[in-house]
Amino acid sequence: QVQLVQSGGGLVQAGGSLGLSCAASGSTFSFYAVGWFRQAPGKEREFVAAVSRSGNILYYADSVKDRFAISRDNAKNTVYLQMNSLKPEDTAIYYCAAGLKSIRLRDVTEYDYWGQGTQVTISS
Repeated sequence: QVQLVQSGGGLVQAGGSLGLSCAASGSTFSFYAVGWFRQAPGKEREFVAAVSRSGNILYYADSVKDRFAISRDNAKNTVYLQMNSLKPEDTAIYYCAAGLKSIRLRDVTEYDYWGQGTQVTISS
């Protein structure tokens, strides 16, 4: 099993930047692909970004491409999400997730373990 603990996030003005971290423990982290998802009030959880087990393959939602960057450091058992040029519509609770299957990484059902969620609020 994997335990995921998130940190970062908070409140920033539109155009600003925030970073999120997702630290894993309990199992061999490099076995897992990791994704970031977000959920705004009244909306379904949506895919944001994902990284393959090795860190060589990255996936992004169209809405965040060229603004967000996902990365991982397997030596530190941590995945990062750097968010730049933030917009009010990026406001949501952000979740990291880890999965062994590593096939449909944009699919929320692909993941086995989830972090606790972190609030990100962008003011206009």
